Amino acid sequence: MDETSYTDWYIGLGLSFFIIVVVVIIVAVILTMAARIADQAQEADAGVDTVRAQSASLSDGVDRVNDSAVRILHMARALRKVAVGK
Repeated sequence: MDETSYTDWYIGLGLSFFIIVVVVIIVAVILTMAARIADQAQEADAGVDTVRAQSASLSDGVDRVNDSAVRILHMARALRKVAVGK
C-alpha cells in the first residue's frame, strides 16, 4: 500500500471525529433546551393549577354575590310596596 491510501484514512478518520463532535454538541444543546422547556412547563402547570383553584373559588363567590343581590332586590321591592302602598 502506498502513503496516499493512509493519508485518505487519516483524513476520513479526522472528518468522522469532527462530525461526531459537532453532533454531540448539537445534541447537548437540544437536551439543555429541552430541560429548560420542561422546567418552564412545570412552572406553567403550577400556575394553571393556581388559577384554576382561584377561578373555582371565584365561581362560588359569584354565586354568593348573585344570591345576595337577588335577596336585596326582593327586599327593595317589598320595601317599595310598603312605602308606596301597592
